[in-house]
Amino acid sequence: MDLRQFLMCLSLCTAFALSKPTEKKDRVHHEPQLSDKVHNDAQNFDYDHDAFLGAEEAKTFDQLTPEESKERLGKIVSKIDGDKDGFVTVDELKDWIKFAQKRWIYEDVERQWKGHDLNEDGLVSWEEYKNATYGYVLDDPDPDDGFNYKQMMIRDERRFKMADKDGDLIATKEEFTAFLHPEEYDYMKDIVVQETMEDIDKNADGFIDLEEYIGRQAYQGGDC
Repeated sequence: MDLRQFLMCLSLCTAFALSKPTEKKDRVHHEPQLSDKVHNDAQNFDYDHDAFLGAEEAKTFDQLTPEESKERLGKIVSKIDGDKDGFVTVDELKDWIKFAQKRWIYEDVERQWKGHDLNEDGLVSWEEYKNATYGYVLDDPDPDDGFNYKQMMIRDERRFKMADKDGDLIATKEEFTAFLHPEEYDYMKDIVVQETMEDIDKNADGFIDLEEYIGRQAYQGGDC
């Protein structure tokens, strides 16, 4: 497979990996685009370049010589080749693109993990999270920014308990990931639906009427 064939295959796999029936709908967390470039393979493969490498990694490739790029690409391809048979299959390429798409999640979890595992025991308890996130604002009954932090904390606690499978109020890194990014876990779907309902149902009557739905779509800049 020559380079152009590889890029064409990459382009098709990128489109497959990114296609989602609900991609224009609101979610608890929004995934960033794999690239801010236009996805037009008739002009260039810049979008696919970002999708394959990750946008930040792709920037570093732009600074490399062709020989250095080839060497680094070879190392990446060896990671993609899951069965180590010396060939990259379409399925392996799809899996890699999906990994690149979700890499920001792992980076976000690592960043927040360091800020919340206060005793550095490899776990994050609800108390640690609560103290690190809300400790400095809960004593202020009337914050200047207008946020109801107590209500936000109640909502976070509910989600934390849902993510905490064994109910000990102490999260492993996997449970903490489910807490921060519930849309990525099947067992967290109920809480995603519940929080979305609460966000849209402005009059709290348990239903979403047309006005509330249209108002949400207009706020998000989406279409019905």
